[in-house]
Order: sequence, then C-alpha cells, then structure tokens
Amino acid sequence: MHDELKEDAIAKKVGGRFKLSTLIQKRLVQLNRGAPPLVDCPGKPTMGTVIEEIMTDKIYLDVSDNVVIVPDDAPDLEKMLMDESPDVEE
Repeated sequence: MHDELKEDAIAKKVGGRFKLSTLIQKRLVQLNRGAPPLVDCPGKPTMGTVIEEIMTDKIYLDVSDNVVIVPDDAPDLEKMLMDESPDVEE
C-alpha cells in the first residue's frame, strides 16, 4: 500500500476517502485508455502516478465526480517559437 494513502492529508485534499477512491479509479481508467500522465513516470502509469498527480494538485473531482485536469499556466513553447519571426536582414 502506498504510504500517502495511510495519511489523512490526501483524503482531506480531495474531500474524503470515498472521493479519493473515486478519483484514483477514474484517473487510472483514463491513463489505461491512453491519457498522458501529468507527472514524470517511468514505464506504465500506476496508482503511484495518480497519487503524485493528486499531491501536486494536477487533478481533482468536480461536483459531479468527474476528473478535472488543472490547466498548465506555462506558456506554450511550440506556439511561442512558431510566432517568432526571425530577424533576417536583407
């Protein structure tokens, strides 16, 4: 068993043990269907991956018990590179 699950902090973070169980199960289904993990994980994503996503505030359950992925506020590097026009003097 993962040590994080023995602590009450992770259950409180998501609203209780039932919601924690629901979030882990639903996120594992998403990952097994090909959703990319939101944290670095070597190999196939596992329950440890989901726990790390929860602990780093990357996912949560909404009021309808749907998994919500927190948007990354970092700028899109690819878009920034595409928008830049090279300074070429002719």
